[in-house]
Amino acid sequence: MMLLHNIFEGNTRFGQLQRALEGISPKTLSLRLQELEKEGIISRKVYAEIPLHVEYSLTKKGKSLSDIFKAMERWGTEKA
Repeated sequence: MMLLHNIFEGNTRFGQLQRALEGISPKTLSLRLQELEKEGIISRKVYAEIPLHVEYSLTKKGKSLSDIFKAMERWGTEKA
């Protein structure tokens, strides 16, 4: 959830995600990103520059989760 939340803010690089998700290992982050890409929720774009960098962004399918995230946020901030 937190991983997707960070990507909702726009194109994101691996290092940015790792800093935002304190305590996640690079291996775990890489595996989660691969799973989301396989499911068609995010896309991965490699820039052949020096230094090489990769950006992750939401696909159309991933963007469709926005309403769900907003509803969960509203639910979480409701006063009992």
